[in-house]
Amino acid sequence: MKTWKRALKDSLIVGSFASLTSLAGLALRGRAENGSPWGPVNAPGHWVWGDRALLQDRRSLRYTAAGLLVHHLSAGFWGLLHEKVLGTEGQAKAVSGLLRDAAATTAVAALVDLRLVPHRLTPGFQLRLSPFSLVVVYALFGLGLAAGSYLAGRRERPETGL
Repeated sequence: MKTWKRALKDSLIVGSFASLTSLAGLALRGRAENGSPWGPVNAPGHWVWGDRALLQDRRSLRYTAAGLLVHHLSAGFWGLLHEKVLGTEGQAKAVSGLLRDAAATTAVAALVDLRLVPHRLTPGFQLRLSPFSLVVVYALFGLGLAAGSYLAGRRERPETGL
């Protein structure tokens, strides 16, 4: 298990990858289902601006910036927990292990996000996307966790030259 300090450092990479991959899913699925990529991206801004953010389909400084910030911080939170609980100090994991761990974290995140927290703390985009699109977004989130964990692990291991 990683120390909190190491997990926090690695979560900057892991959370950022998870945020970006899932953000791409939000925008692509939002555009496909609603004609605008911004509705699902703005939705997490309801943490800051209330339910008005859930209705915004256009890019705006107020709702889009808040949605992006909340989404990125949430991904960072899950990235930190992922690295603390499932990360290993100084040991390389096989890709299958990285994917398995990312799937476990993603399942917990989806359960908490969509079923366990009060409305105000949900991501909000579940109200803007179909169940299929939610699966796509969370799958991309998991792939981002795995990719970020891989890169964070490569950073801490010395390169072996030929």
